[in-house]
Parts: sequence; structure tokens; C-alpha cells
Amino acid sequence: MSIAQNDQERQLVEWLADMNEDDAVPLARRMLLEEGVNPMHVLDLCREAMDIVGKRFEEGEYFLPELVLAGEMLDNVGAIAKPLIKQGDGGGAAKLGKVLIGTVHGDLHDIGKNIVSFMLDINGFEVRDIGVDVPVQTFIDEIKAFQPQVVGLSGFLTLAFDSMKETIAAFDGAGVRERCKIMIGGGQIDETVRAYTGADAFGVNAVEAVGLCRRWMGVAA
Repeated sequence: MSIAQNDQERQLVEWLADMNEDDAVPLARRMLLEEGVNPMHVLDLCREAMDIVGKRFEEGEYFLPELVLAGEMLDNVGAIAKPLIKQGDGGGAAKLGKVLIGTVHGDLHDIGKNIVSFMLDINGFEVRDIGVDVPVQTFIDEIKAFQPQVVGLSGFLTLAFDSMKETIAAFDGAGVRERCKIMIGGGQIDETVRAYTGADAFGVNAVEAVGLCRRWMGVAA
């Protein structure tokens, strides 16, 4: 199941999942800056590690401090990786569309959301990231103000599924549901969860999320 292709990559996943920041971040930096490993692959390794972190949280082995540290580690790796991804981007093109993204109320996790946000950014979308533990009314207010074509609801924990369902139902009640497509992502999200929440689609990773937005904007993949 692991996407790690060698011992070094497996070590990175293990260190990230084990909260070994002192070793994990320098290893990721070396892989990115000295060894030329594809930055998207490194981010995928980070996401794999965060899936392990999420499972440990759900099972009561990890708690909120571990989630916060995991997010900080990913922010550090992302800060190194993002400019490398941008170097391969055409840049300068007109924005393809607007995407509003945030983590639903009750969930403080921003790892997956941050990856999706900057992948959308480098692929030509105007992104407004409104953070974590976002109240339903804030989403509604931001939809009215920003007028996005796509809204992304992120949630790392299983408890976020109910928050997603509540948030989307509130969009209906506020009369903004038909203004935009809604995608969900994070944690163990699948078609069953998508149907439960009432979202239009789900993405299992940042590449899928970008693909969804491109299709909805009528842009060829």
C-alpha cells in the first residue's frame, strides 16, 4: 500500500508518523534540495505519514498536540517544496476560477487542506483559504463575498463527516448551494461519505482535487 520506493522514503514516512521532527524535516530538505526528488512525490509521502497520524489519533494513541506538531512538520516541508513546484509552472496565466477552501467546524487539521490549496494555486486557480474549525456561517458569508465556483470542505477526522453534512445543508438553507460545486476531502473519505454529506464529488488527494476543479471549469486535463 505504501508509495515509498526505497528505504530512505520509508524512513521519511516513519519519522513523520512517529513525530520525529528533528530527523524528518532535514531528511525531506535533503531529498528536495540536494537529491532532486520530485516535490509532489515528497508531499505524497507526507500525506501517507499523515494518514498514519490520523489513524493513531482515531485510536486514541495520539492527541491534539501530535496533530498540531504533524501540521507544523508538513508546513515546514511544504515551504521547501512549494517553490520547487512553482518553478515548473507556466505562471502568469489568467486565473481559471475561484476556489474557497476550509476545514469544517470541529476539526483543527489543515494538512490536506494546505496541500490542496497550494496545488490549486500553482495550477492557476484563485484560492481563498479560510482556515480550520470554520463555522457554517463563515462559509456562507465567504461564498457570498468571494463568489467561488468551487467550495472545498476539508476534514481529517471521522467526526468531520457530520460537520460536512451540516455545512452543505446550511448552504441549501441560505440559498447558496446552487452557486457552486462542492468537493470534500481528507481522512477516510469515499463515495459513501460523499453521498452522506451531499457533496458533488470527493478527492482522495490534491491531484484529484485539481482535476475536479479543472473539469468543473471546463479546462482540459
